[in-house]
Amino acid sequence: MRKAAASTAGYGENAAALAQQYESLRFEDVHRDVLHLFPREPSNILDIGAGSGRDAAALARLGHRVVAVEPTGELRREGQRIHAALPIEWVDDSLPRLSAMRSRREHFELILLTAVWMHLDATERPIAMNSIAELLAPGATVIMSLRHGPVPQGRRMFDVSADETLALGRAVGLADSYCGQRKDTQGRDSVSWSVIAMRMP
Repeated sequence: MRKAAASTAGYGENAAALAQQYESLRFEDVHRDVLHLFPREPSNILDIGAGSGRDAAALARLGHRVVAVEPTGELRREGQRIHAALPIEWVDDSLPRLSAMRSRREHFELILLTAVWMHLDATERPIAMNSIAELLAPGATVIMSLRHGPVPQGRRMFDVSADETLALGRAVGLADSYCGQRKDTQGRDSVSWSVIAMRMP
């Protein structure tokens, strides 16, 4: 449990400001490179590390059934407050094991991890990838963004490459679907992102 808590360091005490920051970014801008990979028909979607629920809300408005996993209680409550009018199911669970979600034996057509993966260390990432694969339906997609750049003070982040992440996906049976780079949506010159997608056969 200590590792799971450490991965969320710096988020709870700044939840209100972070929620405002997340909500200021448009879903379409954050995911512009991979929008073509999102389900067009109403689907079951799991948003891991959902934060303020910006992405979960956008997907719910498109008619998807969305489960939003957020381990930081303060952020989860902000998301529930901001998007109270939308049918988002909020769950308190955390990587790498996602024990609560896996115990439900449910499968999803899309799993989304936006700015989440770099919080896991080298021992946690293979466990987390296995947990994610267990939750994917046949033919489903997982989309992830990986942050590159200086670590903000008080946060726990690791330098994680797209190549390593794709290799971890292949090790649990996932196939590469997309890999690209983009500049920071908030305009920070020192920060860049890798965006990857993998598909369950």
